[in-house]
Amino acid sequence: MPNSSPDLNRVFRALADSTRRTVLERLSHGPATVGELAKAFEMALPSFLQHIDVLEEAGLTTSEKQGRVRICSIAPAALDVGEGWMRSLRGLWHRRADALEAYLEQFKNPEGESP
Repeated sequence: MPNSSPDLNRVFRALADSTRRTVLERLSHGPATVGELAKAFEMALPSFLQHIDVLEEAGLTTSEKQGRVRICSIAPAALDVGEGWMRSLRGLWHRRADALEAYLEQFKNPEGESP
C-alpha cells in the first residue's frame, strides 16, 4: 500500500488531532448528537463542527440529520487503511530484526556468549 494514498493521508490527518481522537473514542460506545459530543470541549460550535467535518471527510464517521439534530456514528472500516499500512511496516521491521539477529548469531562463541 503506497504511503501517499489520499485515503491514508485523510485518515492520519483526522487522527492527528486529540479532539478528533476523543470524538472517535466517544463514538465507539454508540452514536451521539453533535451537541452531546461538543459538550466535552471548550470551543465554539462552529470550530467543533470543523472537527466533525474532517472526521467525515476521512470516512471515520457518518452523520444524519433527524429534524434539527445531527447524529454522528463511527465508521471504523476507514481505519483499515491506516491499519494495513502500519501492518506492512511492522512486517518489514520484523524481517529486518530477524535478519539482524541471524547476522549477530554468527559472532557468538561456542558457549553462546558474544565476544
